[in-house]
Amino acid sequence: MKVSITHQDGMKFEAKTSKSSFIIDCPVISPIEYFLSSIITCSATDIILIPKNQDKIVTDLVVDGEVVRNEAHPCKFNTLHLTYSFNSDADDTMAARWVMASLETYCSTINTIRDTTAITYSITHNSKLIRENEEMISGGGSNIDMGEVESCPS
Repeated sequence: MKVSITHQDGMKFEAKTSKSSFIIDCPVISPIEYFLSSIITCSATDIILIPKNQDKIVTDLVVDGEVVRNEAHPCKFNTLHLTYSFNSDADDTMAARWVMASLETYCSTINTIRDTTAITYSITHNSKLIRENEEMISGGGSNIDMGEVESCPS
């Protein structure tokens, strides 16, 4: 993977990948907000694709992320709490497994920060809170067998 950043003017930069390009407009949206958005989007794509691969449908998906950062530079993430809310045609156990598969196995952005950031999550499925402030175990992740999973290219 390769990304090239080119200064445009002021605090605007163009990011180019092998597939596309986009403008990063600082300080309208800071690089750390883009980073957090990428982490959340990575997991959100899993919550759509894993069920799809199991002939299940997820609707009304919202994933919120809240970070507490170090006060001193480099202001790294101390904690990240992810809140998942969605509806589906699966039971609560399966819905929780989808989130865990994303967090523990498939989402490379979360797994990039998991050694240095305490990560917790909550899940509301079909309007019912099924997990609240669950902790991820930081470390090497786990291998959750969900079968063959289509995903966004890395």
